[in-house]
Amino acid sequence: MSTKRELADHSVRDLIAAFSSSDPTPGGGSAAALASALGTSLLIMVSGLAKTRTGIDSERAALAAAAPPLVALRDRLLQAMDDDTSAYDRVIAAYKLPKASAEEQQTRKDAIQAALRGATDVPLAVVGLSAEALSAAATVADNGHAGAASDVGVAVALLRAGLHGARLNVEINLGSVRDEAYATATRDAIARLAQQARDAGDEAERSLARSGR
Repeated sequence: MSTKRELADHSVRDLIAAFSSSDPTPGGGSAAALASALGTSLLIMVSGLAKTRTGIDSERAALAAAAPPLVALRDRLLQAMDDDTSAYDRVIAAYKLPKASAEEQQTRKDAIQAALRGATDVPLAVVGLSAEALSAAATVADNGHAGAASDVGVAVALLRAGLHGARLNVEINLGSVRDEAYATATRDAIARLAQQARDAGDEAERSLARSGR
């Protein structure tokens, strides 16, 4: 069993150092998950503030309902930081398998393809989780305290960045995946989730603008 510390357990300074090192992991996929986790965390913070937009009960109820799913999304995004690193490590390990014989070559090819799919599934999940969090952003924008408007705006920006970063990782991995049916289904899912996220992010930003915040 590995004793390697999870990325989420590092201090911020140590985490930044890890991303800055010449080691390929943690890389862009983990950074994308972190960006979305931070954005989701800001939405959680605003939903838990003592003050709401105008102080009415329906606003407090809407924010209270939004918070638990956001907490679950944040935790899954934090786990994805490590999942992405592990998935990349499996790809590297697969490429290092022996290839002296025809049998070894086939085993290696199969292992590489399996690892590439795993390395694609993780950022694909981050795209979906980011889109879900963005879907809650309008509720937080509509009902959250006016003084926290910039926090909601930063949350949306971070979630958009995290989703885009995760999408880049999906697309680069798909370039090496040989299963065309899987690749097509994944590209369709990415397009659908990206549109959902754009619409949700735009709606949250319109909510902030309508409120004059």
